[in-house]
Amino acid sequence: MDFGLPVGGGTSSALSHLEGPLSGRSYAADRLAGLDPEDGKPLLARYDLPMAARTLSASSVAKRASGGLWRWRELLPVRSWEFVVHLGEGSTPLTPAKRLGSRLGFSNLLLKRESTNPTGSFKARGMAVAVSRAAELGAGHLVAPSAGNAGGALAAYAAAAGVRATVVMPSDSPAVNQTEVLIAGADLVLLDGLISDCGRLARLIADRLGAFDLSTLKEPYRVEGKKTMGFELAEQLGWRLPDAIVYPTGGGTGLIGMWKAFDELQAIGLIGAERPCMFSVQAEGCAPIVRAFAEGKRFAQPWDGATTAAAGIRVPSAVGDFLILDCLRASKGAAVAVPERDLTRMQGTLAAGGAGYLSLETAAAVAAVPMLLEARSIDRNDMVVVFDTGAGFKSETPRDLAGAFRAPNDPESWEEILSKLAEKSEPG
Repeated sequence: MDFGLPVGGGTSSALSHLEGPLSGRSYAADRLAGLDPEDGKPLLARYDLPMAARTLSASSVAKRASGGLWRWRELLPVRSWEFVVHLGEGSTPLTPAKRLGSRLGFSNLLLKRESTNPTGSFKARGMAVAVSRAAELGAGHLVAPSAGNAGGALAAYAAAAGVRATVVMPSDSPAVNQTEVLIAGADLVLLDGLISDCGRLARLIADRLGAFDLSTLKEPYRVEGKKTMGFELAEQLGWRLPDAIVYPTGGGTGLIGMWKAFDELQAIGLIGAERPCMFSVQAEGCAPIVRAFAEGKRFAQPWDGATTAAAGIRVPSAVGDFLILDCLRASKGAAVAVPERDLTRMQGTLAAGGAGYLSLETAAAVAAVPMLLEARSIDRNDMVVVFDTGAGFKSETPRDLAGAFRAPNDPESWEEILSKLAEKSEPG
């Protein structure tokens, strides 16, 4: 057993086929697949939901005390336990943020703690499933562009699966992300450009070197890993959903995945038809989804000159843009852009408010909450879940931190330090 999971035999996956959500075309699921050949848009995995419902229930999943996201095996695509790679991802806490909520004027603010995943971000979920499924279907070399966290997760899961990985990152990606790719033995290419440029090089590597492209939504299974956030959220809230979900958005796989998860849970009888308002958060310096939402468009035009310190949401174009926008509108949610200056400021507020040292992407999501309140998109008594998508150490270190007190190793000089500490007020 590995983390409570079998090491062989069938997983009871109810995967039935792949489907193009725009084209309506169906495709066989048991071969490596990229975008829909009909229209070049993402493919989504579909399941035999009555079959899944025979073994997946509130009581059965409750008995699966270990296994992380693989507790939801019937609605995941990997067919054999032999290929499942599990490093402990999933089953992340949903915690009340009381002090932070009080500061922001909310009585029921919750954080879904994706930063506790084994690679320090929610990207572990998508890569766990995508790498496992790619290995099961015979891929021996995987490639993906990444702003940082996805590359680190790909390297980690590819190493665990015993397959080769190549990651293409912007040259200004956080140093910690570069390190975690290299330490896991993956090949790292640093490109002077944005993630969209990295995507073009990754595609060339796939075409010329025979690697399988795991780019966001350019294969159908990273979204399957991300959707388990929605499964867990429903379970943790007693098979109901919050009033609102606030989510930092780059490629948007998490939003798309959770919306898909809610439909699947309803189909097997675990939740009703109610849905939360879904809110997509971007930075003002890179906000293609926000602009398209405001203009009433279903597809987003690429953002020129994308810039933000939050590397994970510096995504000038998303191949799944229409899926994100459809979700926002169907849920009566919205898309909001936060000022760049608010990111590091909110990162500090999060930590000082007892939420921990969280990423700039998470800071962006939290910074949007008072904006949504002011716009009357949410109410201060609503149950609001904000997704903490990554740990703070996965972002570049803030430059404006207060300095440490320096103390020489001389007890006679320590009175000065005590005086300085005494001058500081007690935390609020």
